[in-house]
Amino acid sequence: MARLLSTGRLAAKITQRLSDFTRGSVGNCWQGIRMATSGEHTNRLINEKSPYLLQHAHNPVDWYPFGQEAIERAKRENKLIFLSVGYSTCHWCHVMEKESFEDETIAKVMNDNFVNVKVDREERPDVDRIYMSFIQMTSGGGGWPMSVWITPELRPIMAGTYFPPVDRWGQPGFRTILQRMADKWRRDSGELEGFSSSVVAAMQESLKMAENTSDDLAIEEKFKECTKIYKGRFDGVWGGFGHSPKFPEVSRLNFLLHAFLHAKIFLGKTDEDIFHSVSYTLEKICHGGIHDHVFGGFSRYSVDQKWHVPHFEKMLYDQAQLMTILCNSYRMRPRKLFLDVVDRVFEYMCSDLRESRGAFFSGEDADSFPTHASPEKIEGAFYAWLQSEIEEAFEENAGKLAEFSFNALEVFLHHYSAKEEGNVDHRSDPHGHLQSKNILMITGSVQKTAEHFKISVEELQKMLSIANEFLHGIRNKRPRPHLDVKMVCSWNGLVLTGLSKLASLKESSVQEDCGKVAGELFKFIQENFFDHEAGKLKRVCYSPSEQSTSNAPIYGFLDDYAFMIRGLLDYYEFSLREDVLLFAKDLQDIQDKLFWDAEKGGYFYTEANSDNLIVRMKEDYDGAEPSGNSMSVKNLLLLGGYFDSSDYRDKAKNTLKHFSAMSHFGYALPEMMSSALIHDTGVNEIVIVGPDNEASMEFVKVIREFYIPGLTIFRVNTDSAKEFAKIKKDTHKMLNNLPTVHICFNQTCLPPETSVDNVRRILAEKYTSRN
Repeated sequence: MARLLSTGRLAAKITQRLSDFTRGSVGNCWQGIRMATSGEHTNRLINEKSPYLLQHAHNPVDWYPFGQEAIERAKRENKLIFLSVGYSTCHWCHVMEKESFEDETIAKVMNDNFVNVKVDREERPDVDRIYMSFIQMTSGGGGWPMSVWITPELRPIMAGTYFPPVDRWGQPGFRTILQRMADKWRRDSGELEGFSSSVVAAMQESLKMAENTSDDLAIEEKFKECTKIYKGRFDGVWGGFGHSPKFPEVSRLNFLLHAFLHAKIFLGKTDEDIFHSVSYTLEKICHGGIHDHVFGGFSRYSVDQKWHVPHFEKMLYDQAQLMTILCNSYRMRPRKLFLDVVDRVFEYMCSDLRESRGAFFSGEDADSFPTHASPEKIEGAFYAWLQSEIEEAFEENAGKLAEFSFNALEVFLHHYSAKEEGNVDHRSDPHGHLQSKNILMITGSVQKTAEHFKISVEELQKMLSIANEFLHGIRNKRPRPHLDVKMVCSWNGLVLTGLSKLASLKESSVQEDCGKVAGELFKFIQENFFDHEAGKLKRVCYSPSEQSTSNAPIYGFLDDYAFMIRGLLDYYEFSLREDVLLFAKDLQDIQDKLFWDAEKGGYFYTEANSDNLIVRMKEDYDGAEPSGNSMSVKNLLLLGGYFDSSDYRDKAKNTLKHFSAMSHFGYALPEMMSSALIHDTGVNEIVIVGPDNEASMEFVKVIREFYIPGLTIFRVNTDSAKEFAKIKKDTHKMLNNLPTVHICFNQTCLPPETSVDNVRRILAEKYTSRN
């Protein structure tokens, strides 16, 4: 959740005024079933590309996309704008559509009194973040669908998330709130205009951060503070931090993995508790129901503390980030579990999320039809199993299991905790949609299951693989969840990072394929995400077959640049292709031009003078995805190392300085805290000097074995050095006419090495703290 905006008395006053309108009606706990796909109505959204907007194109609501046409009508008719924000795989968005936006009576109230605007938060995160900040400032919470009433000047006056259609439990329903807002606007529009002005003033004031007036970033103090918080919040039984619901929080796991290496510097010793919090959390996530054991990939989060019952939507950014942390953890201390799971994530993404030209779609819905004849969708229908369905599948595929001397069905049910009565706690299933169903989950391990049945781990794993393969075939005959075919720039940048990390693991069963897929994604990025005529990244891409009368591209926001630059830097580290690194530099220069705050430091989320935005935000929280500012600090440090640029280094330092005065800096911004550690010690530089031959490549392969935060790697071909590497050619030489490695870490350079074994030993001692 983003930082709560707060301005003391004014925020409290705004909250009280919202309570007057709604009597505390903001809710987020109503179960629904399906989304509309067709109807007798057709509105303006039919001309859009966004799957989310198209889902509402046949509502009786007179929807507009966000833009000038809607705003001008609101001004002309002096009506409030009702702004509804969501995304196509959002379960509760489907609920509110079915209950309210498909209802003719409610739609008439909306059409008669408001200009109604739909926004896909994944297409327009700039709009989403402004009004979500308003909700957080006034209620302390947030979520989707987001419902906001705004003036024709786009200033918010009332907001919430999900509203039930009618009054219940002493709370007003959506229809009641609509009528109240319309009546209030007709009677007291002047008062509401003044109120909305004070709201915007409060939001603008909240964006003024406390300044660090010293050049001292107090990194050691912040390191100790945030690691103490993490230890205090760590769930020693189930992993993760805090209680339910449980999110992977990959940014925090990434920081802790880095912090484990850094502990010797600040604490004077290795802190195994830090590493355990990462490794144990990943183990529990991989074992939990949040992980799709049948085929691969991860759901968004679990509703319980045990990682068992997920919110079933599968989002691209979760797959990408979990790929990265699993690969990095494997490099730190190899575990077959992590390697097997990340290989399956890759296979899932390529099978179910990949567009034919090489980029990746946004995600899959939580909801689906239980059967092809079902009239309504429910959450989790695609993934849950009756025990009888598993038993029938084993009976039909008995021939595939004939080689095993043990009872394969018994072992499978035990391993995944499946039961005849179902294994879902009723508290995690308040509406009974998973009654008698099983969400596969490992409460032990393959080792414990093998010991229990006195069989070998190899036999067990082979049986599980065969069984999951035929269950996957059976499951694929079920109605599939909706696929959001929007390709988001920033998320594909995260994917490029994940692919690059996995393609570097020689132990991976998909290493070669992964490298090829990463190369095809890079080509797509160059040819499709980058608008060469405008000189900018595009926020979203669609397949060529997606037709639309709206041809104006949505250009990228800060995250699109920061995440894509990081992906390119990681892909360069894998491929050592000069054009990849130069493209990253070009994008960084564009980012600096479009978003840099020359006065205060750090980056704004949007370009200056963006249309129809009431505030220019600067994000300062690492949540489901890291913030663009957090990602940018490391990007700048690495590019500063590659191109010996004081400008990049200064921007990195000024961004750190701008945000470092925040309370609990390291906990709120773990990705930036990780970058601060790199800034503190300097980038880790490795230069490989030698001809383009296998002997030189052996050193590259050794380097890929290790998790090295803040790595800059130069490959100096003595026959023809790459342009950017020429700065190293005169200062870094071969010894004895042999390929030579020069290693610098913690601002100290070691003697050159010509031995592969010596380089492996040095890296093992300095970068991974392996047992």
